[in-house]
Amino acid sequence: MKLVAPKSFTLEGGNKAVLLLHGFTGSTKDVKRLGTYLQKQGYTVHAPMYKGHGGTPEELLETGPEDWWNDVVAGYNYLKDSGYEDIAVVGISLGAVFSLRVGEEFPVKGVVSMCAPIKRDSTDGLFDRLYDYAKIYKSFEGKTRDEIIAELETLKATPKGSLNDIQKITEETCEDLHEIKAPILVMQGSLDAPIYQQSAPFIYNSIDVHDKNIIWYKESGHIITTGKERDKVCEDVRYFLDHIDWSIAN
Repeated sequence: MKLVAPKSFTLEGGNKAVLLLHGFTGSTKDVKRLGTYLQKQGYTVHAPMYKGHGGTPEELLETGPEDWWNDVVAGYNYLKDSGYEDIAVVGISLGAVFSLRVGEEFPVKGVVSMCAPIKRDSTDGLFDRLYDYAKIYKSFEGKTRDEIIAELETLKATPKGSLNDIQKITEETCEDLHEIKAPILVMQGSLDAPIYQQSAPFIYNSIDVHDKNIIWYKESGHIITTGKERDKVCEDVRYFLDHIDWSIAN
């Protein structure tokens, strides 16, 4: 069965725009609820779908974080070219790393980092994410158990240079956190893996701006936008965006 991959989406709202970024092995489905909520609150939202994501795990491994970063930059430029001068960036997981990098390199009114693995010191866990994604994807394709096992073994032997590149881009972003001058909100699930829980306070403490906050979600794991406290996550993002000073020149 051929699965239909999720796509980029744009939800037209007001003059204030939000660049909304999903994570590694994730898709725009992970942020659609948040995007729809923000549109109803008067924000225009654009969520790019990264190259290789939403398709087969083999296709994903043919791309890398520079491709995905280029999609992020294209998303930012799409909003600019559409006439939106006031842009905030919101991301989850690897998308949160990208949101921090956008804050380092481009004019933005605010940055929201959700469950960013900025303290990752190895590629441990990245292939596990890909492997789990592959099992689910191949199951949805309707393949037999034997077919899935055989294809997963082949996947294990496939070169995975892109995983090392994820580590590199994360380290580079971590080194430049001091470049962020926009207001920032750090959001973190308390049931998430240790690497993410360690990253949240590190990000908060590394960014020297007056307007910053960190919120922990006691009943949430990693993808807090779809978890048990997803409604509160939406409300907290909206509150942050509503209270930053959009009139300050970038």
